[in-house]
This record gives sequence, C-alpha cells and structure tokens, in this order.
Amino acid sequence: MATIAAANVKALRDLTGAGMMDCKKALEEAGGDNDRAVEILRVKGQAQAAKRGGRMTTEGLVGSYVHAGGKIGVLVEVDCETDFVARNEDFNDFVRDVALHIAAAAPLYVAEDDVPAEVRERELRIFAEQAADRPEEVRPKVAEGRLRKWLEEVVLHNQPHVNADKHGGQTIEELRAVTAAKTGENIVIRRFVRFAIGED
Repeated sequence: MATIAAANVKALRDLTGAGMMDCKKALEEAGGDNDRAVEILRVKGQAQAAKRGGRMTTEGLVGSYVHAGGKIGVLVEVDCETDFVARNEDFNDFVRDVALHIAAAAPLYVAEDDVPAEVRERELRIFAEQAADRPEEVRPKVAEGRLRKWLEEVVLHNQPHVNADKHGGQTIEELRAVTAAKTGENIVIRRFVRFAIGED
C-alpha cells in the first residue's frame, strides 16, 4: 500500500470537501492517484447521498438572483435537514448557483416526476408526427429519443450548469448530490419561480 502524505490528504480535502479519513482511504485505494481518488470520493458521496434521500428536509434557504438590469429574477427554495447546514458556505454557494442557472437556462420543472403525464404524451405525439418521414418501425424510438432530449432541456435536474468553466458540465442533480455528500445531509430543490419582463 502506498504511503500517503498528509499534504496530499489535505489537498484532496480542500478540493472535494470530503472528510480527512475518507480522503486518506480514497488516496490509498487509488494508489496515490489524485484524479482517481476524486472519482472514488464522488462515487461514494453520491451513494451516501442516495441513502440520505428519504430523510426529512425541514430547514433550508430561499435563494434569489436578479439579472440583466432587473429584467430577469429568480426565487428558489432549497431544503436541507438542519439550520447548521442552511448556514454552511457550500450549501449557500449551491443555492446561489442554482438560482443563477435558473435565470439563464429557464427550466420548466424541477424533476422529471414533476412533468405532467398529459404534457409528456403531447410532446411524444408531436415528436412522433415529426418522425413521419422515417420508416414506421423506427418512429417510436425516434420519438422516445426526442422526448428524452426535451426532458434534458426543460427539467432543472437534467440540465448541465450554465457555468461550464466552474462546474465542468455537471448537471444540477450531480451538483446537488456532491453538495449533499459534502454537507452530510439530504438536500432537495423544492421549487422555483422565474420572472422575466415581457414573458407570461
């Protein structure tokens, strides 16, 4: 087993926000490879976040963002389990990043479960009609593929964060899971509202 320097453990902790022992174990498992250790921590963190998914979230923040000279505004409610985490810097940064993203990306729903069945069916019918020039046996697959793409565009969880430089193409759901792993609590984006001058 490779000997892991304390400085390397600290650097990994600073990068990921994971606990010192978790960072040490990840570096040992990765044979000292920092990039591999980050992957290990992300996998474990997301697994732990999934386990926490059923826990009650009765604390949190309402975040806001106003952009373009007051022409676009967002309010978003993000919940967590304790007021301690609601005051945590990582949690606050996440809430701000989500509000900014909503202002720029204009999602319609928080999660796929929020998309009404009749809306899905309507979109699927439209996509099936658009595929009318394709062979009959592939039309359903084409329509399903287009529905999947549409869900990626309109569902907040599925959207890659608009700040790709900061977040490297991670989706809002991936960022939520990372924040849950860092804080050790279940985190839920409960709801949002986006206002834009001139839009209904």
